[in-house]
Amino acid sequence: MDEKAFWALMGELRHRPGSRDERLDWLRGELARGPAEECVAFQVELGAACHRAYRADLWSAAQRILSGWCTDDGFHYFRLWLVTLGREVFEEALASPDSLAVVPEVLRLAGRGPASWSEEEEWPEWELLDYVAADAYEELTGVADEGDAFYDALDAAEGDDAPDPEAPPREEPLDEDAIPELAALFPARADLG
Repeated sequence: MDEKAFWALMGELRHRPGSRDERLDWLRGELARGPAEECVAFQVELGAACHRAYRADLWSAAQRILSGWCTDDGFHYFRLWLVTLGREVFEEALASPDSLAVVPEVLRLAGRGPASWSEEEEWPEWELLDYVAADAYEELTGVADEGDAFYDALDAAEGDDAPDPEAPPREEPLDEDAIPELAALFPARADLG
């Protein structure tokens, strides 16, 4: 799987009908068509995209959307969700984090506090996407070893190009003035239950 095929899958995933679980099942099925190396290649592309988005300016935007609460893990899950919005939205967000203010999935959250968001369907994060390739790999290979074979294959595929998960995010945090559209949609310290 190359970058183009990866983004084609993400574009289709975004527009598929059904719940997140149903769409994730669809993606798992697509990956489980094999070969197993495609599952590994998918995870390599997913990791590369998430690494590109590991930037302080996007973290600032995520903080704003999430009403000031975005942990390290939460930002990783946010980046996974950002990838599922497709290549165009992803690239626009990298160019200008404030571009997220016009994304329908973000607009639906505005004016409501995180406590009112549907945990499964609305939260701007998607942790389970990070495991779909390993699940499909296990299905294809019949190897149920808690993902060790998959992650060994992933390490081999990434080689020396693997992103350093301990490296700090690139770029400086955004000044609040740099995201006026998001700031208008998600006021700081809003008293939104």
